[in-house]
Amino acid sequence: MKYTRIPHTDIRISKICLGTMTWGRQNTEEEGHEQMDYALDQGINFFDTAELYPVPAKKELYAVTEEFIGNWFKKTGNRDKVVLATKIAGRADFTKHIRTTGFSKDSLVQAVEGSLKRLQTDYIDLYQLHWPERNTNYFGERGFDAHIIDVWEDNIHQVLETLRDLVAEGKIRHVGLSNESPWGTMRFLEESKVHQDLPRMLTIQNPYSLLNRLFEVGLSEVSMRESIGLLAYSPLGFGVLSGKYLTEIPPRKARMTLFPNYSRYSGDTATEATRKYQQLAQEHGLSLAQMALAFVNTRPFLTSNIIGATTLEQLKENIESIDVDLSDEVLDGIEAIHKEIPNPAP
Repeated sequence: MKYTRIPHTDIRISKICLGTMTWGRQNTEEEGHEQMDYALDQGINFFDTAELYPVPAKKELYAVTEEFIGNWFKKTGNRDKVVLATKIAGRADFTKHIRTTGFSKDSLVQAVEGSLKRLQTDYIDLYQLHWPERNTNYFGERGFDAHIIDVWEDNIHQVLETLRDLVAEGKIRHVGLSNESPWGTMRFLEESKVHQDLPRMLTIQNPYSLLNRLFEVGLSEVSMRESIGLLAYSPLGFGVLSGKYLTEIPPRKARMTLFPNYSRYSGDTATEATRKYQQLAQEHGLSLAQMALAFVNTRPFLTSNIIGATTLEQLKENIESIDVDLSDEVLDGIEAIHKEIPNPAP
C-alpha cells in the first residue's frame, strides 16, 4: 500500500480508501465485515462512510452502514487501526427522513452524536459536510444555474463555530467538505483564515474519474494552492469503468441494473468513451478498472482514492491498482480520448 497524509496534519492514511455506501443495500453486514477485514490486511487504514448510507437512501435503512462498521469495531477491537471519516447529510428531498434543518448547530450536534453512537466510537477522525445547504451544483449537473432562487443565508461562520466546539469536545478531530464548488470551498477556507480560532477544511470529497474530470476546472487549482486534498469518489463511475455494462446483457446484481435511475455515467457519450478507454487498456495489457483507478492515483491533488466493491474479487482488483504504473504512452492515450470526449458524465 502507498500512503499520504491528511493535509495540515500528521495523520497518515492509505492512498486507497475503503468506501462503504453499498453496505445495507447491495451488501450484507457479514460481507461488509469481510471487506473491512480484507482491506485492513492489505494496508488500507482509511474508511469512509456517512449517515446517509446505504444509498439509495431509504428511511427504513437510515444509517445502517454506520451500524455495520460500529459492530465490526466492537467485534474486532480495530478502532485504533482505522482513520474514520463520516458525513452529515445535507438538505435535500431525499434526506427529509433524516432532518430538514440543514447544518444548524442542533443539527450538527445531533448528527455527530448519532454517528458516534452507531459507530461505537468516542471520536471521528474526519467529519464532512456531505453537500452544500445552498442551491449550487448538484449531482448530474455541470455547474451553477444563475437563474435559481436561493433563500440561503450565509451561515458558514456559524457552521465552523459549531464544528470548532465539537473538535474542542474531542468528538471530531478534523473537518472536510464534499460535493463542494470552488466558491464554497474558498468561502470556508477564507472564513477560517480571517477567524483563526475556527477549524480549517482539510479535504474535499468530490467525484473524479476518467468520465468526470470536472474537478480539474477550478477546484484542482484551489486544491493545490490551498492544500485541501481531494478524496475522489466514484473513480469507476458506478462501476461503468470496469467495462461490465458494455455487454449486451447487463450483470444481474450490478448497481445500475438494480437502480436504473443511477444513470449519471451511462449515457451514450459516456458509453462511447468507456469503449475507447477499454480498448486502450486492452492494448496495453491492463484491465479497464485498474487503468481507471491507477489514473486517479497519479493526480497531484489526490489525497485518497475511495473505492467501493460488492464482492471480494472486485475489492481485490481495485486495491491492486495501487501497484499499477501507467506508462507515458497510456497516459497520452487517456488524454487523447479525453480531448475527443471530455467529461461525458456530469
